[in-house]
Amino acid sequence: MENSKPSKPILWTSYIMSGLVILFMLMDSIMKFVKPQEVIDGTLALGFTQDHLITLGSLGLISTLFYIFPRTSILGAVLLTGYFGGAIATHVRLNNPLFTHILFTAYLGILMWGGLWLRNAKLKALFPVVR
Repeated sequence: MENSKPSKPILWTSYIMSGLVILFMLMDSIMKFVKPQEVIDGTLALGFTQDHLITLGSLGLISTLFYIFPRTSILGAVLLTGYFGGAIATHVRLNNPLFTHILFTAYLGILMWGGLWLRNAKLKALFPVVR
């Protein structure tokens, strides 16, 4: 294993990548509890009922909280990956646009795992990049 401690620019890049995912997921989850009309309409358009908002918000929030804390960040990333997979499947089922709807959560997943990979030596050892 190479240097176990990443440089400051790499560390900051990883924090920014993870921070974007965290901010998006916190806003998404909290809005499912607040229930503004736009969120209700969006949920109904995806084929869910208004009763599903609390469940979806809870799953997203709990997974995000696990991701935020360093000791449980890998577990949070695994849980969020499942959550994102469900979102992708929902958009595929509805024949939504590829790059803006279907792959949006894949972009979040790349940022999420990339942020962890940049600052976690064990994750780098598990998924090495060969030069």
